[in-house]
Amino acid sequence: MSDKKILVIDDDPDILESISAILSSEGFSVVTAMDGKEGIDKFKSVKPDLVLCDMMMERVDAGTKVAELIRKEDSKTPVYLLSSIGNATASNVNINSLGFNGVLQKPVDPDLLISQVKKALSR
Repeated sequence: MSDKKILVIDDDPDILESISAILSSEGFSVVTAMDGKEGIDKFKSVKPDLVLCDMMMERVDAGTKVAELIRKEDSKTPVYLLSSIGNATASNVNINSLGFNGVLQKPVDPDLLISQVKKALSR
């Protein structure tokens, strides 16, 4: 079992449930948040090893604002963008400049999710 904590921030309960199930089945401890404010609060209290954050929540820029606030708290924790427009965003914008370490396209492929999370945590 892993002792790594993953924070998943998304306003879609189905996404939270599916990603939590995938990560939990691999032994990760999963904490979820339904919006950016809750995500920042949980980031500060839980101190996760990795964050997965939706791009479009309450506001269009919510995901980038969350990444920016996380980076002010901690520049080392990997933060991955979760988005249905993830691939398009990554090809048009430097996601690193937005505070993200990578992009996971929704719907998230379970095998890709696990491999990306394990790779990010091994760095």
